[in-house]
Amino acid sequence: MKTVWITALKEDQPRVAAVTAVLKRYGLQCKGHFWADQPDKLAWRIALDAMLEAKADAWLVLVDGDEVKKPSVRYGLSLMASALRGARGGNFPILTLWNSVPPEEAPLPALMAQAERLLESGASWPAKIVAKANVPGKAAPAEFRFDVLGNERLGQWFEIGPVAGAWPGVVFGVQGGGAEIQFQAVGPKTMLPEKTTLEFAQEGMKIEVAGNEYTAWAVRNQVDDNTSYFVKVKGCPDSILFMPYAEEADAEATILRLV
Repeated sequence: MKTVWITALKEDQPRVAAVTAVLKRYGLQCKGHFWADQPDKLAWRIALDAMLEAKADAWLVLVDGDEVKKPSVRYGLSLMASALRGARGGNFPILTLWNSVPPEEAPLPALMAQAERLLESGASWPAKIVAKANVPGKAAPAEFRFDVLGNERLGQWFEIGPVAGAWPGVVFGVQGGGAEIQFQAVGPKTMLPEKTTLEFAQEGMKIEVAGNEYTAWAVRNQVDDNTSYFVKVKGCPDSILFMPYAEEADAEATILRLV
C-alpha cells in the first residue's frame, strides 16, 4: 500500500479527516502532521525525519491561504522541500491541495513552484494523488547538492556541494531576514564534521546581485562529490547565494529564494 504524508498548514481536524477518508477509499495509507511554525527550532526537520521514516511515497500539503503568506512558513516549506528532494530524489512527488483558488498574492515558495496544485472542490484531485504516488515523474539532473542539517541545539546548517566534478572552493552569502553567517566548515558529505581545517577563509564580503546585497563567507578548500561545504546560519534569510570560488568578479552564482 502506498503512503501519502499529509502536512496541514492549519490545525483543521475536520479537513484533515475528510481528505484522509477520501484517500483511504482510493487505497492510500495516510500519515502526517500539523505544521509547527518554528523555523528557529527546525521544526520542519522533525517532520521531514518522520516522513522519511514512514517511507512515504508522496507529500501532500493542505494549503491555507493565510498561513502560506507568512514568511516563516514559506521559509520552512522551502527548506523541507529541498531537503526532501535531497533525501529521496528530485522526482519525489510534492502536491498541494487548496480549499480555495490559489490567490496571486499568495503563490507557493519558489522552491515549491513545481509542486502540483490541486483544488479541493474539484473531482479529480484524489486520482491525481494516486497517480503521483504510484508513478513519480522524471526529474532533471541536478547541478549541485543542497541540504539543511541540524536541530534546536546544533542550529541551522546548510550543506552544499557539486553532484559531479570538483569546486576549487565555495562562496556562500545570505540576504534579508536578519540572517547572519556564524561558522563554516568542510568535510565528508551528509554529516557535520567534528573538526575542519579551512584554507584561505574569508568573512564579511559584500556581493550585490540585482540590487540585493549579500553578506558572504568563503573558503578555498576543494569540494567534490564526496565532500561538502557546511555553513551555520542564524535566522531565516530571504535568499541565499552560493558558487564555486573564482577569482573573476563576474563568476556565475546560484541564488535560491527561500520565502
